[in-house]
Amino acid sequence: MSSTYGESLKLSIFGQSHGPAVGMVLDGIPAGLPVDLEALQTFLNRRAPGQNDWSTPRKEEDRPEFLSGILDGFTCGAPIAAAIYNRNTRSGDYANLKDCPRPGHADYTAQMKYGGFQDAAGGGHFSGRLTAPLCVAGGLCKQWLALNGIAIGGRILSIAGCDETDDPLDPCVPEIPVIGSDFPVVNPRVGEAMRQAISQARKDGDSVGGVIECVITGLPAGLGEPMFGGVESKLAQILYGIPAVKGVSFGDGFAVAGMRGSQCNDPFTIEDGVIRTTSNHCGGILGGITNAMPVIFRIAVKPTPSIARPQSSVSLSRNCPQELTVKGRHDPCIVPRAVPVAEAAAAIAIFDMLLGNTQTNRRK
Repeated sequence: MSSTYGESLKLSIFGQSHGPAVGMVLDGIPAGLPVDLEALQTFLNRRAPGQNDWSTPRKEEDRPEFLSGILDGFTCGAPIAAAIYNRNTRSGDYANLKDCPRPGHADYTAQMKYGGFQDAAGGGHFSGRLTAPLCVAGGLCKQWLALNGIAIGGRILSIAGCDETDDPLDPCVPEIPVIGSDFPVVNPRVGEAMRQAISQARKDGDSVGGVIECVITGLPAGLGEPMFGGVESKLAQILYGIPAVKGVSFGDGFAVAGMRGSQCNDPFTIEDGVIRTTSNHCGGILGGITNAMPVIFRIAVKPTPSIARPQSSVSLSRNCPQELTVKGRHDPCIVPRAVPVAEAAAAIAIFDMLLGNTQTNRRK
């Protein structure tokens, strides 16, 4: 399986949803970087399940045990390995899925690729449970980026048609006052409408999706490469590694298709001797390279595919149609818990690129 990301750093994710543990190994991190485990746990708690009405009732502490790489509060240069032990599993809820795949899940495609040897319980290695160790790595990278004045924050832009488009962030000087919230929205009224939509979906035995908007501030100009090494490419690769993400856009995204060049171009200016742009339709990236403006991206998150309603599927052993009712514990909407995951993924990508820049400059 392709579960490794990065060039200057190497992140490997391991484990299955209902296995003994999930975890990560983060290699290539310089020695001497400070690690605040209390702040990391606060970040991980934003993603952890079983804490509110819009998440799965499965309760897991999501408290990582570090096996190597951190000594006396600092990185020591060795690979950083961490495991999060699964304490609250119910694998019996998934006993029939190798024969009757769930619509919208990877059950069928995994069966075709791995010939029935995959772990189907809770989605196995395809589960959103694997975003817990991703957040361990990303939470660490967020701390190290902050040392260089780089901040990453996200908000829920829309859920089930309830959106905050009437409350746009300033793309040139964005402020996200809700960073750290378990339901990060700018407008509390819209946030309540989103909660009501999630609650109704749960009552209906259904689920809803939405859009997350993230902002990265403090990046210097010149980060990234042309063509396949661009900032969009690096971010998109890891963002699409988040289960349920079906779309990624930067800046104004698909809206640029309806603009004229005079509307889409971001004019340059100088303020206090610093070159910047007067607008930010490009989302802080030109030619795959940062221009020192905030990097803004959005991800589309599909509705949770595990729903309580009966669905049409097939029996693989009998080669005939079969109705399926999914058991288990599932989020009626994964968007709120996915906000810190998006932040973590972005932090990993940006830190990897910054390490690459540092190594290149040293060689020069």
